[in-house]
Amino acid sequence: MAVKEQLFINEITGFKMKDEFWNPYPWYKKMREESPVFYDERQDTWNVFLYDHAKQVLNDYKLFPSKRDRSLIPVPLSDNKVNLIFSDPPDHRKRRGLLSKAFTPHSLEDWKPRIQNIVNELVANIAKKKSVDLVQELAVPLPVTVIADLLGVPSKDWQQIKNWSDILFMPHDFQHIEELQAAKARASKEFVEYLLPIVAQKRAQLQDDIISDMILAEYEGAFFTDAEVAQTAMGLLGAGNETTTTLLTNMFYSLVKDQPGAYGELRKDRSLVPQAVEETLRYRFAAALDRRIGEDTDVFGPKMKKDQLIIAWVSSANRDENRFTDGESFDVRRKDIKHLTFGSGHHFCLGAPLARMEAVQALETFVERFSDYSIPDDFRPQDHLPPNNHNLNSLPVVVEE
Repeated sequence: MAVKEQLFINEITGFKMKDEFWNPYPWYKKMREESPVFYDERQDTWNVFLYDHAKQVLNDYKLFPSKRDRSLIPVPLSDNKVNLIFSDPPDHRKRRGLLSKAFTPHSLEDWKPRIQNIVNELVANIAKKKSVDLVQELAVPLPVTVIADLLGVPSKDWQQIKNWSDILFMPHDFQHIEELQAAKARASKEFVEYLLPIVAQKRAQLQDDIISDMILAEYEGAFFTDAEVAQTAMGLLGAGNETTTTLLTNMFYSLVKDQPGAYGELRKDRSLVPQAVEETLRYRFAAALDRRIGEDTDVFGPKMKKDQLIIAWVSSANRDENRFTDGESFDVRRKDIKHLTFGSGHHFCLGAPLARMEAVQALETFVERFSDYSIPDDFRPQDHLPPNNHNLNSLPVVVEE
């Protein structure tokens, strides 16, 4: 099933200014308090902003199934046998099983030394320069290199892979929809054409990587075509680096700007590092996930009709003070951090353990190497945002050894 129609999230928020994209949280709070279940007439879409509502939307696949013909997802998607996004149990379990082996704790444990080597090299380069753009020197190259190696794609091509990913994950803008869709189609075509010879080479000589695993995998008595493997690898390469880049960037921003002194606390107590990663995911990570309404229901109060769409505003749910005490504050010592950033239920993000591992190893190594770091006083986040985007494309820092 291909997505036939795009949802435009910015048409719901009404955001125009970069200040609003960087700081959407006052709007989320207003919606939680005044319109926790909101109907957008223009796109015939329901929206929920509270934690309990969002979690139910993500967990209840019978009332809120994944199969839908409209979506927020910005990446062009084909209906191949490995597509997890628009499937539900029992089919989803079979499809997910084809990829899950590479992301089990045991498999990832084998990757720890390789990830640590990449981190060490990047941190050593930062130490030589002292003053760097942390996005370009760490947040971008680490995850794209790791996911490329994991799939079996030449890591030397990470910059080109990142360029394609940036285009594919660019948020849709109603005012420029045709131009964006054309750019995404070109990037998708080029990305798949790049991957097809790699898949063919691995089919001739299998290796220990995810692409080889997909070539060997059998699904309902059939094997995957080269095109299906390439399309799936494209999705994993894109999602596997975009999410972690955002996490790393926001984490280093929040440790200085959202909780001054937090980095010093990590220096004194390294056990706080995993909590700092989770708190970043809860506090500063723009996310909204959509589903279809499977039957007429008034589960959240208003009457919602079968086949309408519903959006779970995860970024709002993660700050819901009915669920998180002082939810509007960033706190690396927060204990209860059961956020919804990676989703919930059977669609919980397959790459979440890998993203967490990369972020923890990067922060532990950074804390070990540098006594402190600072962001310039005149740094304005809104000046470092791409159009219609919540994510920083640069973060200048000065490190101290």
